[in-house]
Amino acid sequence: MHKGRERKATRNRTFYASKAGQAPGSIIHVGEIKVDQTSFSLFDYNADSLREITFDTLEASRQHQRQHRLIWLNVHGVHDPRVMEEIGKRFKLHPLVLEDIANTRQRPKLDEYEDYVFIVLRAFRYDSVQHDASSDQISLVLGRDFVLSFQERSSGLFDPIRNRLRKGIGNLRSAGPDGLLHALIDAVVDQYFVVVEAMSIDVEELEENLLAGADRHSIEDINHFKHETLEIRRAVWPLREVLNSVQRTPTGLLLPETQLYFRDVYDHTVHVIEQLDSLRELIGGLLDIYLSSVSNRLNAEVRMLTVVTTVFAPATLLTGFFGMNFHYIPWLDAQDGWLRVLALIVAAGLALIIALFWRRWWVRINS
Repeated sequence: MHKGRERKATRNRTFYASKAGQAPGSIIHVGEIKVDQTSFSLFDYNADSLREITFDTLEASRQHQRQHRLIWLNVHGVHDPRVMEEIGKRFKLHPLVLEDIANTRQRPKLDEYEDYVFIVLRAFRYDSVQHDASSDQISLVLGRDFVLSFQERSSGLFDPIRNRLRKGIGNLRSAGPDGLLHALIDAVVDQYFVVVEAMSIDVEELEENLLAGADRHSIEDINHFKHETLEIRRAVWPLREVLNSVQRTPTGLLLPETQLYFRDVYDHTVHVIEQLDSLRELIGGLLDIYLSSVSNRLNAEVRMLTVVTTVFAPATLLTGFFGMNFHYIPWLDAQDGWLRVLALIVAAGLALIIALFWRRWWVRINS
């Protein structure tokens, strides 16, 4: 299972040091730049019709004129301050919101403002080949007639929601912005189940390999899965409190019937946390299995060396005796003396081997 894992490249990445000393609300990107250019997708819709538009430049987005009751603007790439400032002006977002969107190292949280709610959460994906889990920050803004979503890159996570809007499946078009917000968060939480299940399969496979015999890479795999599980848990645990807070959002932004759906997502989050706790216990057990396997293998090697040493102990004793510098030693002048000594050595070794096997047989019979 072990794959060569290299350190993640630090190019195209900015760090917290770039923000040191800057004024609050400064739009400075922190994290890895995962797309070359920012792109936009816009759904302008109501219960009966929908208009979908994509933009590749900020200038092209300025030509759009709103036509329907609701809009959903999705942005791929949050590293361009000009884009953040433009969106902030159009939707009257607070500078601290724009700062948090550009900082892709946020923990899941919810901030309430007068006319909108700002939510940060993390979406995970799992590579079953490399056995690695990677995460992206997703920022959501819920307004009275709009939803904004900011992603570090295009992941396809929201494609099912786009298809539901295009085909008019269910009541998503007529549900309002709070219904769309629920659909987006629900898609993120559902992806947690996919990631945890994929990791569980790999951990169970690792367990089978450990039971078959540990190798030198096993401890690296165990520590790797332990780290991945901890990273996901750090993202899911505060999300539970975020969903609790969403249910207390003012009625003007979140309708009572939508609160029931958020309660269901909250239950799913609790379920994910329980699965992660079970997975952590399984990984902890793998470490015990690994240590026991290594200990048993060491004991077997020591036992074999002990048997070899015991069998050759008479040979060492006899060769030492006949190698003493005395003239009068039995069989010293005999022509076949060396054969007698060799036979004695072989006989003593065989006697010890027979004694050892007889003792094991006697113990087994009487146990």
